[in-house]
Amino acid sequence: MSYDVAVIGLGTAGAAAASLCAQNGLRVVGLESGALTRAGARWVNAVPGWHFDQATIARPTGPELLGNGGTMHLVAGWGPTRVRLRTSDVLEVDMRALVQRLQDDASRAGAHIRGDVRVQRVTDTGVETSSGPVDARWIVDASGLAGLRLLVQQRPEPTNICVAAQGVHQITDREAAHDFFAKHDVPVGETLCFSGIAGGYSIVNVRLHADEVFLLTGSVPADGVPSGPELLASFCSTHPWVGERLFGGQRALPLQRPPAFVGRDRVAAIGDAASQVYGPHGSGIGQQLMAARILAEQFASGAGPDGYNMQWQRERGGLLASVDLFRRFSQYLKPDDLQRMMAGGVFQPELFSQGLSQRDARPSPIEALKAVIGLARVPRLAAGMLPVLLKTPLIELHYSRYPSDPAKVGKWTRRLDRLTGVQTKP
Repeated sequence: MSYDVAVIGLGTAGAAAASLCAQNGLRVVGLESGALTRAGARWVNAVPGWHFDQATIARPTGPELLGNGGTMHLVAGWGPTRVRLRTSDVLEVDMRALVQRLQDDASRAGAHIRGDVRVQRVTDTGVETSSGPVDARWIVDASGLAGLRLLVQQRPEPTNICVAAQGVHQITDREAAHDFFAKHDVPVGETLCFSGIAGGYSIVNVRLHADEVFLLTGSVPADGVPSGPELLASFCSTHPWVGERLFGGQRALPLQRPPAFVGRDRVAAIGDAASQVYGPHGSGIGQQLMAARILAEQFASGAGPDGYNMQWQRERGGLLASVDLFRRFSQYLKPDDLQRMMAGGVFQPELFSQGLSQRDARPSPIEALKAVIGLARVPRLAAGMLPVLLKTPLIELHYSRYPSDPAKVGKWTRRLDRLTGVQTKP
């Protein structure tokens, strides 16, 4: 059988792409190198609810949904300086259940979903696999950061890779767990996030849920600090009330801005394979769901990978490229820097809340004035942050003018490099 689309990798991004392409009437085959039941993330992830709406994918319900909004206490280092944030419409999602739902939706829509099939190479008519050739008009690379890299994208430098870990653990001593939160003046059920504890780009995030504790850690090990898994293990070993891990996992996440092409000719890239990650906190699930919607619409219209590339760059690329500048600035802040910025009022709760929901940060005039006054109190740090704030609208404007002619993308990219001060390889 000949297919319109072959999707390689059936984690979140690939399963969403397969499902939405099939729902749009395309003949789809989905190929996963391992077992379908082990595809994608196997932990709990925070995903803005509006991302599901934009992706035309139903929001999680039932056992798939483990939390909906709440309050986060963002702490500089191990404290006590903090910012209190309201995280409305940020859903705690069991990724195991979400990936399974997306795979099931794809099958129900008519996609042929196959596990334990390894793709070996792209051919003139499709792909060669461990179980034989598969004919397909278009190929979607959803094989992840360490996958096939069919568009030959620039590999992230080590300093642009976050190694994160998440675990859901039993609580062995409820009283001790409650005492831990009371010590930090945080009500049980709210999230306590220690930031900058191993370099500016690092967190230990702790939340109680019934008789379980959700732990999320991450860092950039290339900066000479412990990795996310090491931070998680250290926290568990020094807090005896954290018991056996029920489920979870770890992964390396690309933090660099997405490549100049996420689709070209017969091949499209999506998910971590396209660096579609919100850099300031390394979250890619919602961004990748929205990319799947754009891909499916463009494929169904006949525009294929080139149409997907142009629409995604113009619609989503500017945000991810601009926030990458803030990630680069914040990555090397020390806990003392964070404390001064929090105490000085630079980190306004409204701006942080918008960042958690991955929306364009548009502060009210009062919030903006407070942030500017706060920056005046920390001139050394302001020198690094002000260029980021000034360049953000220029970067978004530049992406809105992404060229429709692929031959002009090289010139467009060189202008972007000059604007951001971040040089990319061909």
